[in-house]
Amino acid sequence: MLFESIHLRDNERDVRMDTYCALPMWSMDPSPARDALLILPGGAYAGHAAHEAEPVVRAFMPHCFNCFVLYYSVGEKAKFPRPLKDVSMAVAHIKRNAKKYNIDPERVFVLGFSAGGHLAASLGTMYDRDFAAFEGMAAGENKVRGMILGYPVATLGDCTHEFSRSMVMGKADATREEWEKYSPDKNANEGSAPAFIWHTAEDKDVSVKNSLILAGELIKRGIPTELHVYPYGHHGLSVANKEIECENPTNVDPHVAGWVKDCIEWTKII
Repeated sequence: MLFESIHLRDNERDVRMDTYCALPMWSMDPSPARDALLILPGGAYAGHAAHEAEPVVRAFMPHCFNCFVLYYSVGEKAKFPRPLKDVSMAVAHIKRNAKKYNIDPERVFVLGFSAGGHLAASLGTMYDRDFAAFEGMAAGENKVRGMILGYPVATLGDCTHEFSRSMVMGKADATREEWEKYSPDKNANEGSAPAFIWHTAEDKDVSVKNSLILAGELIKRGIPTELHVYPYGHHGLSVANKEIECENPTNVDPHVAGWVKDCIEWTKII
């Protein structure tokens, strides 16, 4: 196992990516490189939810994913496009070090929850915008194979999570023209990444309408999209298995936990 903490911004300690990479058993190991999964925990751009970080790593690593958890800019530094540049830096770093991390640089997926889902969807729909690039980045170096979105803040419109929107915009009174610039549903296009999206109909924090709207916009443009809406379950279920029971016993939901298996199967056809 290769575990490293990478600081993506020079002289700044608050943007960090942790690596969890299984390496070949020996130098002549003929096993193929793994898929890469970049995980973006939620937290309303105010912090990072721990139960949406390492528990997700442990759910995906046994299925031939090498995983990376990005602790992107939050709080006073959450205003866009800074967090989007963070995730662009992370994807580029993973690709540039593909051999070291034993991953296929053409198969990097991004997975985000809640506000992290907004960030993942922003990358998936806006990776080619000037504001998503960082100095020294080659065109397309931040493009991902697919985006995986768990109960995402997928729109900054009427049904958005208002606190997350205020963090993205750096103010509570952004105009429609201002927030549309960073709203994934308004930026869906024919070049967007394929999407796997899941949500619960009972979510009272981030309305399921977010996922329905984004899925509709992607499908309208011919983007391969898989959408799962579970009838029951609160916001923030993460992988919904026993490992996160200590966080909140109601997080355990065997039916919702099925999203992990379905998602893994989806990556095989993308």
